[in-house]
Amino acid sequence: MPHASAAPLRSRDAFTIDSEKLLFSLSTYFAAALVLVIAFVASLPRPWWALLTVYVTAQPMAGAFSPRALHRLAGIGIGALVTILIAPNLQNSPMLLVLCLAIWIGLCMYLAVLDRTPRAFLFQMAAFSSAVICFPYLDDPSNIFTTTISRVEEMTVAILCVTITHRVLRPTDIRSVIHERALSFLNDACRWTGEAFGVHHTRLEYEHRRKLAADVTELGMMAVNLRFDRRFAHATRATVTELQHRLAILLSIASAAANRLDQLRSLNAVDRETGELVDSLVNSLHSTQEIGESRDSELVSRCRALAEERLQHRQWTSLLAANLFERTAEFLETLQAARGLVRAFAEGKLDQGLQAEVARSSNNFPLARDHVLALLAGAAMTTAIMIYCAVWILLAWPNGAATAAFAALVTCSFAAQDDPAPAIGRYLIATLMTFPLAALYLFVILPRVDGAAMLILTLAPALIWMGYLQADPARSARALPMLSCFIVAMGFLDRFQADFAGFVNTGLAQVGGIITTLVVTRLFRSANSRWTAYRIVRQNWADLAQLADPAQPLAARAWTAQAVDRLGQIAARMALTNAGDVLHAANGLDDLRIGRNIIRARHGLEDRDADTRMVIEAALREVSALYRARLSAHHPLPGTAVLLASLERAIDVVASQPAKRDDSTVMALVGLRCNLFPQTHQHREAE
Repeated sequence: MPHASAAPLRSRDAFTIDSEKLLFSLSTYFAAALVLVIAFVASLPRPWWALLTVYVTAQPMAGAFSPRALHRLAGIGIGALVTILIAPNLQNSPMLLVLCLAIWIGLCMYLAVLDRTPRAFLFQMAAFSSAVICFPYLDDPSNIFTTTISRVEEMTVAILCVTITHRVLRPTDIRSVIHERALSFLNDACRWTGEAFGVHHTRLEYEHRRKLAADVTELGMMAVNLRFDRRFAHATRATVTELQHRLAILLSIASAAANRLDQLRSLNAVDRETGELVDSLVNSLHSTQEIGESRDSELVSRCRALAEERLQHRQWTSLLAANLFERTAEFLETLQAARGLVRAFAEGKLDQGLQAEVARSSNNFPLARDHVLALLAGAAMTTAIMIYCAVWILLAWPNGAATAAFAALVTCSFAAQDDPAPAIGRYLIATLMTFPLAALYLFVILPRVDGAAMLILTLAPALIWMGYLQADPARSARALPMLSCFIVAMGFLDRFQADFAGFVNTGLAQVGGIITTLVVTRLFRSANSRWTAYRIVRQNWADLAQLADPAQPLAARAWTAQAVDRLGQIAARMALTNAGDVLHAANGLDDLRIGRNIIRARHGLEDRDADTRMVIEAALREVSALYRARLSAHHPLPGTAVLLASLERAIDVVASQPAKRDDSTVMALVGLRCNLFPQTHQHREAE
């Protein structure tokens, strides 16, 4: 099949209509219309909850609707069950009931932020459904069972309608989305590697790192949906997992090779053969995929031959060149394997070799999880609900029960961010800007509307416009507050009611919930990006200290997956920090390369004699000690003289054994020295 290429970016003016965004908006509008018809026919008590659920659960990627729908339905059921268990038993103790509900919703928020998979929708919906069901009836929970059934019916109808309409009107094949994302990653990686090997080496900017790492992580998120597509074999998800692991190491190998080339250039040690090979590689990476693949095998053979030749010498420049050639060959082989997996995934079949590789690989790509950030999100949610309920109960605020639900909705929307306060502030502004439109509809337009069909037609301009904004990543943050304000202000009962006092009270409830969440968020969650990046870097240091310790078990693939995930998180945050910040010395990419070299060195221990193994283990223990020292000092300390001496001794010992030479072990030790001592170019050779 022909190989797709990344589509060029096209500039759009303000009046250009994107057909995909418009189709998403129309699909969601049809789901909303269907929900209103069902709600009116079935006499559901609060159709506006169902209508709001349509837009809360709608997502631009149609292929992700099946698993998200199941998770959300399960979340609604769990939230309803917890509400029924708690509310009747604590109806005589309102404060205790508030406390228990706040703790439950905070726990759901903690799990949602911690999970970082599509399963997080289950916890979000459990928290949201509990708030929606219970808080409006907090002062009279005697009818909580009937209320629970009604809310579950309304939200279930909404989720089913939005899932069905998007699957029918936007039947996007999730396989094609994954295929395009994988091709985009390979194109970006080839382009950057070609630039990195060029005469003017450009470093991998933080935004590029974030995008490349995010692409690898999102492949696994989207692959969850594959089990819902019964047209293809179940092995496809395992194929994507294996592809994730290949792409994860591709970035570290390319950056390692570029780093060796930089060091050779700084020593003026790039000879004619090296220059010719680098030129051939750059031309191959800048060529089309078909031409590049035809050249790769020949380039790999040249690299292996040159690496073997340079390893015959013990000079530092020869070892650097051998490392460059070895990493270049490894990069090309990994690139070929990744392209093969992408083709096999697109075609839906694997050859015997790929089947064996997929079968041997671990069928998971674990992500890094931040318990502290998740705990802060849960604590902020719990505190916001308790503060609001205290104010609401003391003031006996009419219609104020909706505030707790809005607090839950807002917190769910921005819980994963380091500092959600700015986003919540924009949410508040968008809400305030929508009140005039809601008032126009409620008091001017809707009084002249008769019948459900006319109501649906009248709502079309506003809902389609806001749905179009929701499909635009640059403006989607404004869409949800606009939709929630508009829908809740309308009420959408079976009979039209234009009550100005009720409109004002409902508006105050929405604004009150947002402001309460904003205040509590500033108290609990306003951590700057540097603080969060520093915590992620420290987690990397702790893992590297354990990874380098020969006495600890080795989980290479799990560590690589988490390191790539953290690389994206660090890059997104460090791009916002001061250019002179000391943390730029520990930016995640160096740690990824160091970790991969530690893994190679530890794999090479098994085939070494006792004396050589002892020397290598001594060097690894010094690497582990360096990262433990960084943890203790809270600072990216440079490598010590003892560590440098240990690495150089290990390099000399392994390189001096031609009969038992293990190229990967030599290359790993040279890589560790280059990454831990980038400014120390001279190698003290053993006497």
